[in-house]
Amino acid sequence: MTRIDRPCRPRRRRFGHRFSRTVTAAAALLITLTACGADGTAGPHSGASPKRKTPVWRTDPDSIAALGDSITVGFDACTVLSECREVSWATGTDPRVDSLAHRLVKRPTAHSWNLARTGALMSDLPGQVAAAVRRKPELVTVLIGANDACRPTTDAMTPTAAFRADFARSLTSLRRALPHTQVYVASVPDLLRLWSEGRKNPLGKEVWKLGICGSMLRDPDDLTKPAQDRRAAVRSRVVAYNAALAEVCGKDPLCRFDRSVFDYRFSGRQLSTWDWFHPGAGGQKELAELAFKVITRKES
Repeated sequence: MTRIDRPCRPRRRRFGHRFSRTVTAAAALLITLTACGADGTAGPHSGASPKRKTPVWRTDPDSIAALGDSITVGFDACTVLSECREVSWATGTDPRVDSLAHRLVKRPTAHSWNLARTGALMSDLPGQVAAAVRRKPELVTVLIGANDACRPTTDAMTPTAAFRADFARSLTSLRRALPHTQVYVASVPDLLRLWSEGRKNPLGKEVWKLGICGSMLRDPDDLTKPAQDRRAAVRSRVVAYNAALAEVCGKDPLCRFDRSVFDYRFSGRQLSTWDWFHPGAGGQKELAELAFKVITRKES
């Protein structure tokens, strides 16, 4: 039988195939180890985005810087036409008021600063923030805006857009410089209630004639429609201011907006007996109590 010779085929070398499989397995193992932490959880290269920690609000700040206007410096709370910072709701030392600094700070005289200024507008807040930054407080309080609505006429009131922009700029500046500082923002008080309560006192109405908050308090006994419309316009602007404060503050996890100051049903007993416009010592005490409740509220 004739033998048919087959073409000579080279023998396959399996070393390269085995080496390729080994490298592939090692690479897969390396990827697995890289993707998992020591405890089996997803590692930094697993494709899962790391979760950002939400800042935690502390209810016991060690230092306070108070920003704002004549309310925070206690104007007309003790004597006529003068500041009385010792009864300030934020940093006062008078035990009758029991201020925030008195309640929260271990050494309030050394670690609390009242940087508010009589007559301040929202446009003045950035400057006050700059002063606060230099002291590095753990808590900043803000109560400002009444003067923006209390103008000689309604046309002179600060536009809401400008009010919001100045507040946003202030908060941004503070946050960049002090990323862990907490901010308490009090709402602008209800000026219409101020008119309705203060006008009950004949002396108060006489004082208002000197030009206090003309947009709201001018001709307090005038109940005609134009006068009522004027007062309604002022209140609407205050409501808009508070909405802007709440909106901007709400975007910052370390900022708390307090609407209770606007909602508080104060009476003549909380007003200064010198001008029937600013809070007296009793009103300062109530402001301190409202702020303390918000600042010490536990996170839900």
